[in-house]
Amino acid sequence: MDLGLKDRVYIVTGGTRGLGRAGAEALVADGARLVVTSRSQDAVDAAVDELGTASVVGVAADNADPDTPDRLVAAALDRFGRLDGALVSVGGPPAGPVTEITDDQWRAAFDSVFLGAVRLARVVAAQLSGGGALAFVLSSSVKAPIAGLAASNGLRPGLAMVIKQLADELGPDGVRTVGLLPGSIETDRLRELATMSGRDPEEVKAAAEKTIPLRRYGRPEEFGRVAAFALSPAASYLTGSVIAVDGGSIRSL
Repeated sequence: MDLGLKDRVYIVTGGTRGLGRAGAEALVADGARLVVTSRSQDAVDAAVDELGTASVVGVAADNADPDTPDRLVAAALDRFGRLDGALVSVGGPPAGPVTEITDDQWRAAFDSVFLGAVRLARVVAAQLSGGGALAFVLSSSVKAPIAGLAASNGLRPGLAMVIKQLADELGPDGVRTVGLLPGSIETDRLRELATMSGRDPEEVKAAAEKTIPLRRYGRPEEFGRVAAFALSPAASYLTGSVIAVDGGSIRSL
């Protein structure tokens, strides 16, 4: 199936590792061109080398920085002469219960996870026309809280409703918005959370897999392919939706 991504241009934040990187790899594999970001210049440089310098430009940037969206849009237009959308991914906020996360941690998480995503969507959307798309990497915490991840539980559902609102606002111009809800995808972040629990990561994995209908963790490339599809012209009638990529682990509708 041809997704129609050849020579289309997307910004991928957090595109040097984890789910953002998985999305970037799938987009490039189907012919897209990218502006890939990370807060680390070294990580950006390595990702560009690995993804391909002909198709990818890297920018060291923090989603929480108000100047980031304009910098990323300018990079796309300067290098490729067009912009067709964005995959908005950001590292998970600090783990912990509501009673222990500090005000400063909440503010930092809000600026990065929520406001950073909204700001980027606003700036990128102003450059898009019919066929453009925005996809946001959220979490299964949109549907049900995840133990020990209070900040994610608090922020991700609000962002999911912003996606719904953006579908109404941008739809008349032919611009689509989609949320992606990863479940247990085997990334560094998932392994870090398992280690933080104080239990053997392999025991955590084995116990978690028993609760997943497919009885296994997802592979990053499985998530990446869904992200690429959601952004592509092949998904032209998909907007305002949240798509679970979770092996069936979310039990609610």
